[in-house]
Amino acid sequence: MNEAMTTVDMNKALVRALYEDCINGRDLDRLDTLVGADFVGARGERGPREFRATIEAVLTGFPGVRFEVHDLFGEADKVAARWTFRAVHGGRFAGLPPSRAEVTQEGNVIYQLRDGRIVRAWLQADRLGVLQQIGVVPQTFAQPGEPRPI
Repeated sequence: MNEAMTTVDMNKALVRALYEDCINGRDLDRLDTLVGADFVGARGERGPREFRATIEAVLTGFPGVRFEVHDLFGEADKVAARWTFRAVHGGRFAGLPPSRAEVTQEGNVIYQLRDGRIVRAWLQADRLGVLQQIGVVPQTFAQPGEPRPI
């Protein structure tokens, strides 16, 4: 039996397309069809243009980045995604020169959708882990009185 897709199913498909088509597939022009004009991001970015700039910064800093979506959960107008990205830090990112380090980052995002577009995103990602992997922050911190790791 072929049932019509629910709004939640359509929202989940849209979020999956964001990762598979736009980011992994490098089809950033498609973002205009997925992200609403009134979008507000986790760092305050607004609209599809600033959303795209955020993704372009990741693609510049980590040119071979691939996101693996592990889970998508949806309810009402929200979709939660749990993902892992893997890449080599091969380009300038956040003002930092490329380290050539292999990086793995895990993250969780909640997206809010309206009228078939992403309008809000809340992100929790392991930024400290990325900074440690590219050598900006030490892997461990010394206790007071102990020698600092090199």
